[in-house]
Amino acid sequence: MASKETVQRRASRVRRQLKKVAGDRPRLSVYRSSKNIYAQVIDDSKGHTLASASTLEKDLKGALKTGADAAAAAAVGKLLAERAAKAGIKEVVFDRGPYIYHGRVKALAEAAREGGLSF
Repeated sequence: MASKETVQRRASRVRRQLKKVAGDRPRLSVYRSSKNIYAQVIDDSKGHTLASASTLEKDLKGALKTGADAAAAAAVGKLLAERAAKAGIKEVVFDRGPYIYHGRVKALAEAAREGGLSF
């Protein structure tokens, strides 16, 4: 298991690369725990969250078998894309954080892309 310092270093390395290519696009940030997944669209210049979704929300929690699988991540991605579109956001830069682009993180990203977000 990776140490906390290693995980933070990896996340900051990913974020540093994103800042180079982001321009003025907001950042879609993903946090994945062992039981849930969370995603939010953040405007880094203002420091505000523009849209967010997670498996802990009542409408998703009742419909899902568990919050820790790819189907749950896809549902979160789709819901986040709908909320971002409602807020007028069409283009974001994807911040996978310290996680590998695989499994739940990939499912969330692809569902958000299908929902209308581009990155």
